[in-house]
Amino acid sequence: MASLLTPVKGKLFIQSTRKSTHALDGAYASLLRGHSLDFDDLRAYEYGDQIRDIDWKATARLGSPVVRRSLATRMHTVLFAVDTGLSMTALAHDEKPKKELAILTVGVLGLLALRHGDDFCLVSGDSEAVGRREIGRSEAALEHTLRTIDRAVDAASAPSDRDALLNYIARTIARRMIVVVLTDDTPVSAETERLLRRLRVQHDVLWITLRDAEPVLDPSTGSRAGKDGVQRSRRDVASHWAIPEFMQGDAELAAELHAMDAAETERTETLLRRLEITHVALAEQGQAVGALLEMLDARSHVRNG
Repeated sequence: MASLLTPVKGKLFIQSTRKSTHALDGAYASLLRGHSLDFDDLRAYEYGDQIRDIDWKATARLGSPVVRRSLATRMHTVLFAVDTGLSMTALAHDEKPKKELAILTVGVLGLLALRHGDDFCLVSGDSEAVGRREIGRSEAALEHTLRTIDRAVDAASAPSDRDALLNYIARTIARRMIVVVLTDDTPVSAETERLLRRLRVQHDVLWITLRDAEPVLDPSTGSRAGKDGVQRSRRDVASHWAIPEFMQGDAELAAELHAMDAAETERTETLLRRLEITHVALAEQGQAVGALLEMLDARSHVRNG
């Protein structure tokens, strides 16, 4: 089986040529900050570091900015909560498998974690079962994690259950972690909100939405074909209900669906802002790495403000 991590590295490398590596690393370094009196070591200042962490005596001695790192900021565990139910077998907004966008997201954040000496683990599942993969600390472990997601989605037969994932974490994960929730456009329920309120007390939570493909094909193409000109049908992956062909390309129907989607998106974003949960929506693979970097960068400015 071809490596799933290699193309992730390629996309991350391309983004690193557009943004400096220090900017990429510095944004990640601001993901979770803790402070203690237990000194660990010094390292070079990176974009996103807080000014108060600079060791001015060491900076003067070395001639370049360095920051103090305490044991509280030395290592974190990034927990990826990934839906591997039927909804992940659908297409993302860019007409490519949503599974591939999930693998890219986990791969990018996993590589950044490893580069900073952090580790990671995976909680995944559907409405029938939720399981946890052991903590990983190497690229080989990250490759196995990506393959676990890949195989689970390919074999999916049960509906997705985001609340089951969140409930599993709330019940079984006692140690503080960075919880990265990968989800789709499914409306946030009252139970989801309750679980998020519980999780954010103990963990640092990030919410990443993987946008679904348009249920009605774009009427601006002048046909019922997708963006690449290929004729496509639309079918719900859970119920297998097919959207009638005569609905495709209907501008009025598409506008109504967009309005409903925008309203639901605003409701979700309002809730996440109220809970102070960092969030981003990913629509396509080509822009995913940049969007993740912008999310981390914005988060670092909020924490430093």
